[in-house]
Amino acid sequence: GGMTRNISNLDLIKKMCRLMKKDFASSVEFVKDRPGHDRRYALDWRKIKRQLGWQPKFNFDTWLEKTIKWYRQNDWWWRPLKA
Repeated sequence: GGMTRNISNLDLIKKMCRLMKKDFASSVEFVKDRPGHDRRYALDWRKIKRQLGWQPKFNFDTWLEKTIKWYRQNDWWWRPLKA
């Protein structure tokens, strides 16, 4: 499980749009970058595996699918945050 490769923010959003059956072009608005913005996030679980013997139960794609499903099933939690 887990993720040992990098994914750009743009590729992550494209993947999320596919999973949510949303059109990328009509769902994403590009804005000017903030100073020092993050172009990517690189998460690597190998160090914690070496030191503690822990490893993720799911690969990145499965984790992303489960996360999207949770947010869809629990809009009571996040909807007030948008207000």
